[in-house]
Amino acid sequence: MLKQRAIPWPRLFAVALFLGVLFASFELSGLRDHFSLQFLQERFLENKLSGLLIFVALFALGNLIQIPGWIFLAAAVLALGRIWGGAVTYLAACVSCALTFLSIRLLGGDALRQLNSPIATRLLAQLDARPIGSMVVLRVLFQTVPALNYALAMSGVRFREYMIATLLGLPLPIALYCLFFDYLARLLRLG
Repeated sequence: MLKQRAIPWPRLFAVALFLGVLFASFELSGLRDHFSLQFLQERFLENKLSGLLIFVALFALGNLIQIPGWIFLAAAVLALGRIWGGAVTYLAACVSCALTFLSIRLLGGDALRQLNSPIATRLLAQLDARPIGSMVVLRVLFQTVPALNYALAMSGVRFREYMIATLLGLPLPIALYCLFFDYLARLLRLG
């Protein structure tokens, strides 16, 4: 007897609607003004603890609505230096990836597994064969790119494997970006 797959379109629509409402709220509320290097630097300089909490919250929100993570990393490196800036960004990136995974999984479930596509089936089979290794490579290459987080959340991978791969895959690119932004700040005499 053939196993019939569920139709993934309602779940995919729910994810798209959620992201659209979130983006519209972000634009209409004026939160966009808080996504600048200057704003983030000022929060860190005013108070390290509240600056850290604001940084993590904005990073998580920004990651959901397609704001590049390098903006947050640059602000942290300029305000805190390459070591502490990198550490704070690593923490914020991990929290952001976890929140993105959980919110998208809640709405989208494993919708990508339900697609009736040979390409999706092949890609998911490769992900299933080596879940942590595959995701570590994806993290090194694409860091916290929101589309990657959405796809992995709806791929059916386990949260535990997702987080292990995130924790292992993010340090190298974050360290390289820290060195780059520190060098750039010295070159331009910004810090």
